[in-house]
Amino acid sequence: MRIITGSAKGTKLKTPRGMAVRPTGDRVKESLFNILGSRVPDARVLDLFAGTGNLGLEALSRGANHATFVEQSMVSIALIRENATLTKLQDRITIIKANVLSAIDRLGGQFDLIFCDPPYNQDLVSQVLMRIDTAAILADRGIFIVEHSQHERVEIALNQLHLIRSERFGETCIGFWQKTE
Repeated sequence: MRIITGSAKGTKLKTPRGMAVRPTGDRVKESLFNILGSRVPDARVLDLFAGTGNLGLEALSRGANHATFVEQSMVSIALIRENATLTKLQDRITIIKANVLSAIDRLGGQFDLIFCDPPYNQDLVSQVLMRIDTAAILADRGIFIVEHSQHERVEIALNQLHLIRSERFGETCIGFWQKTE
């Protein structure tokens, strides 16, 4: 796993042993960021279930202003710190050690891009979508990007978020939800 482009292009990121953390693969990540394109520079980014910090660090490398990482595992938090140092992006990050669902309710500010890559097949996608829909943390016209298993059905009625695009890469699905005014 590496940073694909930008200021930290080519930097190999540290990953944990085993499958407790399942980082977004380079092919999926490249497609995701190609879709986001010009939305990344100067963005305020939130990376939920951050794991290794892969998505938030890629956004920073591509010109995002700041990334906030929410992660509960101390092992993952150490990896995020180490990867931020490897990429020389450590001055533009904030790490919050918390359960994602409770952190959403406490986060201040608004984010232009929110990445969410929860553990697969644990019904977390719908729970997070509902929380983001009612929380005031996604900026108007902001994008909420959710990665999930193709086996997880995300059919939920929301008030502010609307699915604007969906992509499938083998087992992995990515939904792009936008907050509309």
